[in-house]
Amino acid sequence: MSLLTTLKDAQKDAMRAKDKDRLGTIRLIQADIKRIEIDERIEVDDARLLQILDKMCKQRRDSIEQFR
Repeated sequence: MSLLTTLKDAQKDAMRAKDKDRLGTIRLIQADIKRIEIDERIEVDDARLLQILDKMCKQRRDSIEQFR
């Protein structure tokens, strides 16, 4: 099972559970994936998805540090 499929399943689960925070996070990830697919004209595979997630985590950590 690919990570994209797992992500879509997690989105469905969050919608069923009415977990707004988790759903918002998953949608944010999917939007960034879609943006990269369109900009670079590629299909995102698992390796590229992990790179995207690492970059997003680093951006959030940097934002937290700047806020402090």
